[in-house]
Amino acid sequence: MTRRKTSFEVDFSKVERAKELLGTTTLTNTVNAALDEVIALQRRRELVALLFEDNAVDLDDLGVMAGAWR
Repeated sequence: MTRRKTSFEVDFSKVERAKELLGTTTLTNTVNAALDEVIALQRRRELVALLFEDNAVDLDDLGVMAGAWR
């Protein structure tokens, strides 16, 4: 992990709301948690998109699905 100090303007009303939502207490933790959420959101979008690709998942294959519930 690469870290460095930086300076930028931030809307602290948004920071306070994000702290509440993310359960964080510091600006650094809040920004890092928010970035983690954005990255995770993109990954979830990619996984959902797989559901709409032909032959990407075997949800309609009874043999595959039978093994999924063990």
